[in-house]
Amino acid sequence: MEELHLTADRSGERIDRFLSDDLENLSRSYIQKLLKDGGVLVNGKAVKPNYKLNTEDEILVQIPDPQTPDILPEDIPLDILYEDDDILVVNKPKGMVVHPSPGHYSHTLVNAILYHCKGRLSGINGVLRPGIVHRIDMDTTGSLLICKNDSAHQILAGQLKEHSITRRYHAVVHGNFKEDTGTVNALIGRHPVDRKKMSTKSPNGRAAVTHYRVLERLGNYTYIECELETGRTHQIRVHMASIGHPIVGDAVYGPAKCPFKLQGQTLHAKTLGIIHPGTGEYMEFDAPLPEYFNALLERLRRNI
Repeated sequence: MEELHLTADRSGERIDRFLSDDLENLSRSYIQKLLKDGGVLVNGKAVKPNYKLNTEDEILVQIPDPQTPDILPEDIPLDILYEDDDILVVNKPKGMVVHPSPGHYSHTLVNAILYHCKGRLSGINGVLRPGIVHRIDMDTTGSLLICKNDSAHQILAGQLKEHSITRRYHAVVHGNFKEDTGTVNALIGRHPVDRKKMSTKSPNGRAAVTHYRVLERLGNYTYIECELETGRTHQIRVHMASIGHPIVGDAVYGPAKCPFKLQGQTLHAKTLGIIHPGTGEYMEFDAPLPEYFNALLERLRRNI
């Protein structure tokens, strides 16, 4: 059983709404089921979905271990950039969730790699995230690393922790940068008001560093490359918005209305570099820009 410990930071809000905002991987209906089944304790006592929180209430969410049959292999095509006995690198398409979450166990990347790898995956992250070392947002495309055994997973998780994995993203952002290169060094944590968002204004932020450089200036927009030094949730999206250059198509951190017909943010995990867990050699993998991204660049170039 997984246990999540939270502290209420506001009063008067229903517990089901608070948890729905704070635990983005759990659906509202699943949270209500947990509450009805006594799986949520506030200050040591089970509460109902309509319980209203007080500031500093201590919340314990008890999530039952998922059963293996819930996560089934699915024959979903994969765009494979590289594969050997230790690792698999795929080019994730837009709109695909990386791993299942309670109440949502199908049509994810994990379902696809379970089918492709015939169950031969690292089990370190359990049945919900087999082989998954890192993740990218549903509407972010590009390079994603999967481990086929526990040894490879441990080695690469260590590289991720030490910030030695190369992760370069391409993005189109609003506005025109004054400089050609720069660094955003700003803490990132849960937004103090909107719990579904991250923010550089969070009182409990963690260190986050993003390096960027201009690839092409396109009138009122800029095509940039961002290199992650850390890997916080929504890091590039939050950092770019914090300096006045939100990513085009990002309705969460940018303008509510996008001038182009896009599904989510124009953010692509283009280059992934690792020290191979078996050979010890440095390898880089490059995910070609998706068609929609190239089409947007061409449209912006025509309008300059």
